[in-house]
Amino acid sequence: MKLFLASGNAHKAREFQSLASASGLPLEILSASAAGGMPPVEEDTGTFTGNARKKARALREKLDALAAGKSRIPNPESQKSPGGGGAGGADSGNAGGGAAGGGGATDAAAFANAWVMADDSGICVDALGGAPGVESAYYAGPQGDPAANLARLAAAMRGVPDGGRGAHYICVLHLIAPGGAGHVFEGRCDGRLARAPRGAGGFGYDPLFIPAGHDRTLGELGDAFKNQLSHRGRAWAAAAAFLATRCAS
Repeated sequence: MKLFLASGNAHKAREFQSLASASGLPLEILSASAAGGMPPVEEDTGTFTGNARKKARALREKLDALAAGKSRIPNPESQKSPGGGGAGGADSGNAGGGAAGGGGATDAAAFANAWVMADDSGICVDALGGAPGVESAYYAGPQGDPAANLARLAAAMRGVPDGGRGAHYICVLHLIAPGGAGHVFEGRCDGRLARAPRGAGGFGYDPLFIPAGHDRTLGELGDAFKNQLSHRGRAWAAAAAFLATRCAS
């Protein structure tokens, strides 16, 4: 069973594939690049649930259009800039081998029968009144630079004592079935912020976040351990239990 992730984030797609494999589900997780790229979505609902729903619906509509022949994945050659490479080339490279490969009928069936999943997640810091929250991906500006986001949060917390460094991660997953029915799953991971980033694992704010009951950051704990206790891992566990019944039918 194919599941398209409403994101162009390759790291996130790999993380969800790892979670799916660990769950024992016969799922192939594909990024939106395999469908020619994620449609533009303004994440303006102000909530994790609303943003996840909006992204999932946008990609569901695109897959349905591809399945109906009303839209096509751009030819990889036509997406290359004169100098070669570029963002378009990267997306098209994924698209070429992504959803069911070759010809139209096979692709149409793959798009029509695929599930869609959108993730909206972020870190909420007690001392900052819950910020960055839904703005976590753009905390340092609209460019969405993870390193700049991490640096800004570390700087904002520099003078906050250990007792006031509580924080939690939230992840909301919105699944849409081939028929269009939506299903929502949520995961949360409580913890605190380190005095400075530590560890090169994970991504985003992971090098700064210490989960409750531990003394190392998610950046230090490693992906396998992180998947067991992270907000995304917990949301996925609920989604996987739901999907297991669909895979078996």
